[in-house]
Amino acid sequence: MTILVGDCRQLMPEHAPFDMILADPPYGDTALKWDRRVEAWHRLSVQCLKPTGSLWVFGSLRYFMADTPRFEDAGLKYAQEIVWRKPNGSGMAADRFKRVHEHVVQFYRRDAKWSDIYNDVQRVPALHKSKSVRRQRPDRVGHAGRIGAHEYHDDGMRIMKSVIDAKSPRGGIHPTEKPIGLLEVLIRTSCPPGGTIGDFFAGSGAAGEAATMIGRVYVGCEIDPLMASRAQARLAALFPFFDQPGDER
Repeated sequence: MTILVGDCRQLMPEHAPFDMILADPPYGDTALKWDRRVEAWHRLSVQCLKPTGSLWVFGSLRYFMADTPRFEDAGLKYAQEIVWRKPNGSGMAADRFKRVHEHVVQFYRRDAKWSDIYNDVQRVPALHKSKSVRRQRPDRVGHAGRIGAHEYHDDGMRIMKSVIDAKSPRGGIHPTEKPIGLLEVLIRTSCPPGGTIGDFFAGSGAAGEAATMIGRVYVGCEIDPLMASRAQARLAALFPFFDQPGDER
């Protein structure tokens, strides 16, 4: 586990290539001082990503609408998106719907084929009782040939749906900290066991904790020295041999 302290655009290429890149950049949706869009990281992510890897990006719809040309110009291709629904979300205005969701969008390199991308589709237990069916079909002749008995055995599992409920941490290390459970889903889906994750905007180090719990290598980068030190302490508490390189700007 490694937390680099400084600008991801300068430090992350030294640790590439990555099997998966995670990015939770400032959305630029508010007037807060730290909420300012970061330029040119999109193209850098392509340079740091393995041909079989993919990039997951957190953001609001407004953010993705504004940054779509940047993703396209960087050579990134849209794969899919999920909606993170957070029951304890908060709204920024009293004259609009209370915002309780965020988008997480997956991209991969334009020069790669989706069939070559590492993609472990997550499955969850079905909400209803599983069943097995055996049907005897009447024989068919002609162009269809003969079709005999047909069997279907339900293993009780279903593909995970694209809307995922997860409470956002309250009183966490970072004001926009993401839940460990949600990060685990993304990592299991797109990073092979033992693979390396590049976290361009590490914040609290939550992704590092998730990676540690499921056996992935983690390299995070955080530009705020105070926040980076908190993330380092968080990971050190989980992983006794955690690498704390200090300020590498």
